[in-house]
Amino acid sequence: MKSLLKLTAFAVTATLAGVSFAQNYPVKPVRVVIPWPTGGANDVVGRIVFQRMSEQLGQQFVIDNRGGASGTIGADHVAKGPADGYTIMVHSAAHITNPHLFKKLPYDTLRDFTGVTPLAVQLGMLVVHPALPVKTTKDFVALAKAKPGQLVYGSSGNGSFVHMAMALLNLMSDTKAVHVPFKGGGPAVVALASGELQAMTATIGSVIPFLQGNRLRPLGVTSATRLKQFPNIPAISEGIPGYEFSAWIAAFVPAATPKPIVERLNAEIRKAMEHPEVLKIMGSQTLDPMPMSPDQFAVRLKADYDKYEKLIKATGAKIE
Repeated sequence: MKSLLKLTAFAVTATLAGVSFAQNYPVKPVRVVIPWPTGGANDVVGRIVFQRMSEQLGQQFVIDNRGGASGTIGADHVAKGPADGYTIMVHSAAHITNPHLFKKLPYDTLRDFTGVTPLAVQLGMLVVHPALPVKTTKDFVALAKAKPGQLVYGSSGNGSFVHMAMALLNLMSDTKAVHVPFKGGGPAVVALASGELQAMTATIGSVIPFLQGNRLRPLGVTSATRLKQFPNIPAISEGIPGYEFSAWIAAFVPAATPKPIVERLNAEIRKAMEHPEVLKIMGSQTLDPMPMSPDQFAVRLKADYDKYEKLIKATGAKIE
């Protein structure tokens, strides 16, 4: 009986200590690891949200871009980092495609991380270099069929949202455009604008400056219907019936991070995403907030993990 009381007292004391720690958090700068280069959607969302977090909590949230290997280098760094709330990762759904593409990863995608909350819905836009003689998705499909294996498209890395969106387009239209992975969305879009590539289903935020300068031609968006921000750009589904592809960008911490810290981060991030300026900036790039509780996100992660496994098998996507 005495042992049980001691254990109960210890558990209560530990819980109260964790709650107190969370209430005072953060007491020093927090590192936000983005496992992608600057310029892509992950980088854009991470900087917008955590700049607001810095202002909100009076402590620095320092962005640390660690791109490479489709986000696995940065993810491995976070998985092996201290689980104290002072290392956060901002990653896309590539995080749950990677285990289905790589033969072996140095971490377990579902067990070694805790999802804090999705930050934004991720949508894409099929864009081509202006020299390509196509103006619609149907035109693009027709050209790809006429020149199998000759059109080259870029992505932000194997298994990334950008890769999967085009892989699905290839599958549904029975075309065979060739995939060239880059280390991030920013470098891939620059390569497309310079003429090294011919097409890409890029994240929308990464191509807006190039659309404004007429350096890229938009053909369609990956959402099921047209977007209010771009009413004159058709949905890809208008050329390929039934096509739709969306994903997320989210915040993660190492799995052993105390629950009170995870819950505090969840609450503060959701508050930051409700700020009018954050809503305005993210909305202008079709990066609409996608808040969830940690428990809700855990369910979504497992469901998406299974969904991407099926998609990768169906498309034949692989590390190249």
